[in-house]
Amino acid sequence: MFVLVNLKAYPCDPVEVATAAADVSDDSGVRVAVAPQAAQISAVAETGVETWAQHVSAVEHGSHTGSTLAEAAADAGAVGTLLNHSENRLKLADIDGALDAADRADLETIVCANNPAQIGAAAALDPDGVAVEPPELIGTGTPVSKADPDIVTGAVDAAARVNGDVDVLCGAGISTGEDLVSASDLGATGVLLASGVAKADDPRAALEDLVEPLL
Repeated sequence: MFVLVNLKAYPCDPVEVATAAADVSDDSGVRVAVAPQAAQISAVAETGVETWAQHVSAVEHGSHTGSTLAEAAADAGAVGTLLNHSENRLKLADIDGALDAADRADLETIVCANNPAQIGAAAALDPDGVAVEPPELIGTGTPVSKADPDIVTGAVDAAARVNGDVDVLCGAGISTGEDLVSASDLGATGVLLASGVAKADDPRAALEDLVEPLL
């Protein structure tokens, strides 16, 4: 299972979370990555944790003020990027362009989507992975694997019908080891979470609890 922690724009210490994630990953053998704000990618990458960008833009070098250049994210230490998170929705053409940009910079990609139909469309664009996240459950502490497990199994089936090589992650409301196990049982190969770690009083303890069932 792959655990990707999205720090969004929460007022947490990204280096503290990244250090905890690196230690938990080393101790457990579970793949754990952190996606900080773009300006914090370098500091997070210096901890040794696998580091992802929260977004890259569908642009090349040139006159693109305010864009996140994929090559700049990679140079700062990112090895992957999220795309089309529900809080940063993109048009289909922009997702496709951002995937091309990520490919140029050798960044791994995960495209987020709301439901199985959108997961199928995202998988057709040939990312490395997709993440199903019903927006109404994000940040609620109620995981989609409990609220509506058919969304997860439907997403896994939809991706498999289009591209069997695309990994499927489960997001929205993930916060405990039980949630991670439930996602795995439904066919997901990883989880995408944010507040369960970024807003935790003790991020290390939260991560240890998350991966404990896998040990």
